[in-house]
Amino acid sequence: MSTEPPIENHQNAGNDGKFLDSALRPISWEHYVGQEDIKKNLQILLGAATERSHPPEHLLFYGSPGLGKTTLAYLVAKEMGTQIKMTSGPAIEKVGDLASILTNLSHGDVLFIDEIHRLNKMIEEVLYPAMESGTLNIIIGKGPGARTIQLELPPFTLVAATTRMALLSSPLRSRFGGGTYRLNPYTDGEIKRIITRSAKILDIEIDESGAEEIAKRARSVPRTANHLLKRARDYAQVHKKPLTKETVLEALDLLGVDELGLSSLDTNILEAIALKFGGGPVGISTIATAIGEDEQTLEEVHEPYLIQLGLIEKTPRGRVLTALGYEHLGIELPESQQKKLL
Repeated sequence: MSTEPPIENHQNAGNDGKFLDSALRPISWEHYVGQEDIKKNLQILLGAATERSHPPEHLLFYGSPGLGKTTLAYLVAKEMGTQIKMTSGPAIEKVGDLASILTNLSHGDVLFIDEIHRLNKMIEEVLYPAMESGTLNIIIGKGPGARTIQLELPPFTLVAATTRMALLSSPLRSRFGGGTYRLNPYTDGEIKRIITRSAKILDIEIDESGAEEIAKRARSVPRTANHLLKRARDYAQVHKKPLTKETVLEALDLLGVDELGLSSLDTNILEAIALKFGGGPVGISTIATAIGEDEQTLEEVHEPYLIQLGLIEKTPRGRVLTALGYEHLGIELPESQQKKLL
């Protein structure tokens, strides 16, 4: 007998593209796959806060995009039975923007700020007293005639998310009394469970081997897994085929996603280092020029996964293709590189 919880009822999840992504978002702890330690800690924190009839302390989630930070914020609000108000660091341009958001909160509301590392430093200073003492200090006027107005805010919980933890200032990090939680990459087994759940919600029939193939190529990220599932669904629908392992492989091959989840651009990076620069070391700007791609995109989007897989190494002199990288490309490791890698 299956131990999986029943799938939530999301009406029209598979028919209205506008609601597809929100339909796939778990709406209960039992449907949130993975991050078990974080879930246990949050359940204790939220349970204790509920018993005290007080909003939980502020929370900070960090990790790569697509791992479920926003979903956790939704679940915190749902567990506390409160509303969630959402914004992002770049969207809060002026102190007035922050003041408007904070003064419209109700008692116990959850305020979710995504990409909080992009928050303006002046706005960050105004946020400190709001987080610590529930007050908002606004300066009216300029020069000698300027005066400060202090507004009392209702108790609320700030839940923040970031993909760049190092860019957060130390004073801001220290104010998240509820805890700072790092979301880890998912295992293939966890990704397979997410794919199976998403397929049921979207009314997609996919066999077990097909789900396993998508899981292996999803780069350990649920968002990527759901994207690949929907694209495989489209391929199967257009070609009037069942969503089997063979159909999934055909669809992912058309998308340029290989058995490790590498895109064609990832492969281009490896081939450039191997064939154009003798295996490295070579600088990231040189690689970007060689393949005609933006340097920042390579460094922030593609390179971390290639390093994680052990296909390239990042050295003081530049990027070096590893023995695993040569093996994946099907290129024999040159003797000159063997000496470098020893």
